Amino acid sequence: MGVTAVADVSAEALRVRLADLRATERGDLREVVGEFRRSEVLVPVVDGALLSAELGGIRWLLVFTDEAALARFAEARGEMYDERMPVYGARLLDRVIPRAGGPMGIAVDAGSEAGMVLPPMTGIVPDAVALDALAPAGAGAAGVGA
Repeated sequence: MGVTAVADVSAEALRVRLADLRATERGDLREVVGEFRRSEVLVPVVDGALLSAELGGIRWLLVFTDEAALARFAEARGEMYDERMPVYGARLLDRVIPRAGGPMGIAVDAGSEAGMVLPPMTGIVPDAVALDALAPAGAGAAGVGA
């Protein structure tokens, strides 16, 4: 399942868009999501499972735009991730997240200045698993997982 050596993944356009967002603090989330969907990112694999972390009742799948971003994250945590899998963002959003069994979002380049999260909300993940689509009428998404 895992890959130990990966050629450069095709996330350069996503890295550039994230850096621009960081620099200008402005951007169109739809464009970022579209770029993520088209990009091939790296997902560390630990004990046969995709690396994730839970925060605030949401499981966050950790993905990286390149080997350097993954290496910085691993070094900061004092860990090593020998196994990683290149996968397109669209596959993560459309196939992996709906099968997670609970709320799941994506953390892109966690721990970096240009990192960002794609929360499990309408327009990012399929409506069937989007927290704001699942909330009872009038409840709003703010109460979910609180």
